[in-house]
Amino acid sequence: MASDKDYFADEVGVLSPNQLEVEELYAGEVGYLSASIRSVADARVGDTITHHGRKAEDSLPGYEEATPMVFCGLFPVDADQFPELRDALEKLQLNDAALKFEPETSSAMGFGFRCGFLGLLHMEIVQERLEREYNLSLITTAPSVVYRVNCVNGDTVECSNPSLLPEPGKRRSIEEPFVKIEMLTPKEYIGPLMELAQERRGEFQEMKFITEVRASITYALPLAEMVGDFFDQLKSRSKGYASMEYSFTGYRESELIKLDIQINGDRVEPLSTIVHNNKAYSVGRALTQKLKELIPRQMFKVPIQACIGSKIIASETISAIRKDVLAKCYGGDITRKKKLLRKQAEGKKRMKAIGRVDVPQEAFMAVLKLEKEVL
Repeated sequence: MASDKDYFADEVGVLSPNQLEVEELYAGEVGYLSASIRSVADARVGDTITHHGRKAEDSLPGYEEATPMVFCGLFPVDADQFPELRDALEKLQLNDAALKFEPETSSAMGFGFRCGFLGLLHMEIVQERLEREYNLSLITTAPSVVYRVNCVNGDTVECSNPSLLPEPGKRRSIEEPFVKIEMLTPKEYIGPLMELAQERRGEFQEMKFITEVRASITYALPLAEMVGDFFDQLKSRSKGYASMEYSFTGYRESELIKLDIQINGDRVEPLSTIVHNNKAYSVGRALTQKLKELIPRQMFKVPIQACIGSKIIASETISAIRKDVLAKCYGGDITRKKKLLRKQAEGKKRMKAIGRVDVPQEAFMAVLKLEKEVL
């Protein structure tokens, strides 16, 4: 009824335990129907099936189309594997209607797909299946969530990629998804887990003891803070004893900003992220320090800057490879040395104006890994 498709039912039956064909199914019976439905998207889980000639007035309550909550980019390590990745995603989508994907191009990674998942477990399962069943080597970007941007003109834009975020002058506010998270833990790990949730901008709601030694802690937490390494931290701080479950509660307005990375004055779009205002400095500092280690030195000085709009909040500089132009000067007048140094400085300045810095693939990989840790 929700997808509004009609098919001819070839057979109906029950499972007892094998498929057993019957003439008709009555109210309250559990059975199956076979109808040559070629597209899985036409028969979604939870939808209501009704007779074409004697239609029900209303669908059964509770059905909602699955909407992706977590997004990440999937890129093949070998660019030649792009057609195979597309075929593999299309095949996976045949038996997983909740998986959404669209082509994406990155200056760093080449061609790939922006994929939407129901949650973190769904994302991990799809990645594993692509790698195991289809023998693909994949690069995955840091997972992100869907932000809701309220524009000045009254429009609401849903944004899953930092590059799609409207300009600061056009947006009035940004809302982010929140989840209700329940952590079950032995009582000796309550402190470390509450500290973890507070660090991730969590709002304490309640704590109750299920038994004398086991407690349940409930927090309201931004989904963006949970899609990184929250679960790994939960396990390591509780020595593996704690577990958690979460449910989506809705969108809330937050102080979110777009953090850009500039290398030699050029903005590197694949490294842009949406972060909370309070965490912008620490994330910017971590990213610039990591990039300084990974980008090879050039013949000219290369500044690496983390900025919010035009305001620079963190900066590192890769010093230039310098030739010792004074090696041939063994004595003589100081003006000779100054002339050589001045000539070298002018050459470096000219190089900096026309030079391009190629960011190696390993640098992007390491920064993506770092983003998963610090965001």
